[in-house]
Formats: sequence, C-alpha cells, structure tokens
Amino acid sequence: MKRRGEALERLRREIVGEKAAALGRAGERLEQALMEERELAAALLRARGTADAERIAREHAAARQRARRARQALIIQREALGLRHHAVVDQEFPEPRAP
Repeated sequence: MKRRGEALERLRREIVGEKAAALGRAGERLEQALMEERELAAALLRARGTADAERIAREHAAARQRARRARQALIIQREALGLRHHAVVDQEFPEPRAP
C-alpha cells in the first residue's frame, strides 16, 4: 500500500510540474508576441508618411492579433489551473492597443 501511495504522489508531482511548465510556455509565447507587436508599433511610427507605412500597418495589425490570442491562451491556461483572478496578467501583459 505504501508503494502505491508513493507512486501516486510521484504522479501528482509530475502532473503539477507539467501544468507549471505549460503555463510558463504560454507566458513565454505571450512575451514574444508582445515584443514583436511593440517592435512593429515602433516601426510603424517611424514609417509614417513613407511607402512602407501601409505594409507595416498590416504587419502590426497581425502582430496585435497574435498577441491578443497569446494573451487569451495564457488566461485560459491559468483558469484551467484554477487561477481565476488575472490582475497580474493585466499588469504584466497589458492588451496591445492600436497605435
């Protein structure tokens, strides 16, 4: 019986570890998406009035959409883990705004 309890505890720890790793990966994907969005936002500001502005605006809009999806995925992952309050997400990873 003792071995069975130890095996279940190891399994529980492994599951908790995997959940934490999945949450970490979701956060990393969001950080990457937000970084790309910020870079394109800056490029868009520099490109105003140039021939490249329209192309960069489309790229920026797509990057904003990817960041929104990544943010939503992080929130869903947090909720799946029982974390219902997302103030920390709002603080650390605010939703990207239009330039």
